[in-house]
Amino acid sequence: MATAKRGQGAGKSWKGTAFLVLLVAAAGGIWLYGDSVSAQARAGTSFGAKNACSCRYIGGRDLASCKGDSVPGMEMVFLSEDEDEQAVTAYVPLVASDTARFHEGFGCMLDRWEQ
Repeated sequence: MATAKRGQGAGKSWKGTAFLVLLVAAAGGIWLYGDSVSAQARAGTSFGAKNACSCRYIGGRDLASCKGDSVPGMEMVFLSEDEDEQAVTAYVPLVASDTARFHEGFGCMLDRWEQ
């Protein structure tokens, strides 16, 4: 006589439910706090790009040393540079990005934001 295997599907059901609960919680968090996080990320990337550009192309320092000029709370802001364009981009992955470029006689200026 064949015996039924019990409990095999229970693990899959529990994992699926846990994943769904986490997904709904993440979506709720984005809905509640998304605008605030986006605005703070935009402010951080703008500040980071402008200061790092000035540090790099006016102060003559390397980009790695410019990262140390960040203020507390900017740990998620990353920097990259385009030496040919004399530009520094600061970004928070998947959230915000801003670029500042060096212009002779004017210093570093942020690129225009698209409305």
